[in-house]
Amino acid sequence: MFDLFEKQTGFMGCAESYEESRLVLVGAPMDLTVSFRPGTRFGPQQIRRVSYGLEEYSFDLDRDLADCNFYDAGDVSLPFGSVQESLRRIGLVTAKLLVMGKFPITLGGEHLVSLPVLQEMARVYPRLAVIVFDAHTDLREDYLGEEYSHATVMRRVTEVVGGCNLYQFGIRSGTKAEFDFARQNTNLHLNELIAPLQELIPQLGNRPVYVSVDIDVVDPAYAPGTGAPEPGGCTSAEIIKAIHLLDSLNVVGFDLVEVCPPYDQSERTALLAAKLVREAILTFGGTMRSGKTND
Repeated sequence: MFDLFEKQTGFMGCAESYEESRLVLVGAPMDLTVSFRPGTRFGPQQIRRVSYGLEEYSFDLDRDLADCNFYDAGDVSLPFGSVQESLRRIGLVTAKLLVMGKFPITLGGEHLVSLPVLQEMARVYPRLAVIVFDAHTDLREDYLGEEYSHATVMRRVTEVVGGCNLYQFGIRSGTKAEFDFARQNTNLHLNELIAPLQELIPQLGNRPVYVSVDIDVVDPAYAPGTGAPEPGGCTSAEIIKAIHLLDSLNVVGFDLVEVCPPYDQSERTALLAAKLVREAILTFGGTMRSGKTND
């Protein structure tokens, strides 16, 4: 599997052993279908690089990366210009991780990279629920004639898991046709994150859950470095709290996408993304180096 990877800088606190780590971080540096500002291919490495400006300890969770075994495999080597081959390779890597019993944490890249991951997750986990934090519906049937785009990714996801199993939070942008489709087929929560998420959590019980965070769910005042910024979003504190609220769920995979470093010289978008990845690792657990679990 590792012949498909390129590795430069690992995320802070990552373990040296793939075999001993249940959580595996994978970069998917693809931005072939972005519709506004390109550059998300640089997201995974920027998130890793700025992670060293944060502490490994989360005072909110009272947990430390030093006590958690997670492995950073590096970035999947993707052929520039080929959407289908890029998606195939991301799916292949995800499938191999799942066969080995790993928990995949995928860093984009554009939001379309979530699709091959979810296709493989759905094969392993029946009745998979998908929680998405995003500014955009991403429910177009096609975008400029293309069925596979970051603007159509959630429409393709509904074809994989069923619209009734897709839960969208923070949505504030889309076409009328997308909103009509969402109201009839998915679970759409406009603008808000925390209150509807708190209502949903007891309903999911022990169902397997996949979580996808598009960084543009956060207001561009806090996260300007993204391909399609949309004013009126949540605060950085709210999206961090949303991750913490998922602690009681049976989360089986996570991704964070659409960080676009060229549009944020302050690096605050990548820093927020790195903190969310840290909180996700510590929230969703894994084999602890001390022999303890997060329970």
